[in-house]
Amino acid sequence: MISLLIEIREGQIKDITYEMLTLAHKLAAAQKQEITSIILSDNCQQYADTIKQYSHKIICVEDPLLANFNTQVYLPVLSNIINDTKPNLFLIASSGFGTDLAPYLAASLNLPLITDIFDLELNPDNMLARRSMYGGKINADIISKSLPAIATVRVGSFEKILASNLLIPNLSAEITKLPFLIDPSILEMSKFIEYGEVPTTGIDITKSDILIAVGRGIKEQKNLAAVEKFAQDIGGTLACTRPIIDAGWLPKDRQVGSSGKTVKPKLYIALGISGAFQHISGMKSSENIIAVNKDPEAPIFSVAHYGVVGDLLKILPLLANRINALKG
Repeated sequence: MISLLIEIREGQIKDITYEMLTLAHKLAAAQKQEITSIILSDNCQQYADTIKQYSHKIICVEDPLLANFNTQVYLPVLSNIINDTKPNLFLIASSGFGTDLAPYLAASLNLPLITDIFDLELNPDNMLARRSMYGGKINADIISKSLPAIATVRVGSFEKILASNLLIPNLSAEITKLPFLIDPSILEMSKFIEYGEVPTTGIDITKSDILIAVGRGIKEQKNLAAVEKFAQDIGGTLACTRPIIDAGWLPKDRQVGSSGKTVKPKLYIALGISGAFQHISGMKSSENIIAVNKDPEAPIFSVAHYGVVGDLLKILPLLANRINALKG
């Protein structure tokens, strides 16, 4: 059995849940296993109705104290469920919540844990997970030689599951509700206060349908103005690679890549980006990728749907003129 924790924040199932379900379907179909989704909430039924078509079973634990994430409250509840159900693999989001919870859970259950994975292969008696290391400079294959095991899944690593294209179709989960039983003293260890957002420029590149990303090929900071105008003209958002951040030309929240943000826009235009792995890992799932680079051997072309070999500073005005002409 493959189990996963449904991630809920402020009353919404987070997108990473649907990515984990994609992975769960891939693994379960290959190994002929069942999928169990676990919901900890103050209102299980509404979330169960949303995901029941993607799971064989749903386990719900409902209580007002589960309305918001709290590791110390989640830990004993999940530990009991995993001990009772004995899944081969337990998936958690590699989010702020999951990064806090997973190590506690693994230590509590004495289970192996591999964090922030972007791919995973499950075998009858072990699992092979892939993750980035050293700031995205290398990929590592990590083997857990025993099962059960726990893995946290990196946001943006998988497509969101679609009801129209399921590897295991015609599911309608059996829902089991369990009582909320914990030691009252646990409630004194930590308390949820409020959600807080990290201060940003007000622009979230993960929400944009069109991203125009620049790399070292932009050459000088003054050239950013033309790219930003181009982005505005086509209704896009300006993003960049790490060297642009390191140079101080754009704020950190514009960075795409393993040490920045993972994005999946409808259109990603890479200007002067060679395509180091740490950048590609953050944008390779974009629906359409257009790359402009002087080097015909640049790695970015390996993931691009369309490529232009040339100097972005010469090609950008041509693109802008063409788009303006089409707009009339």
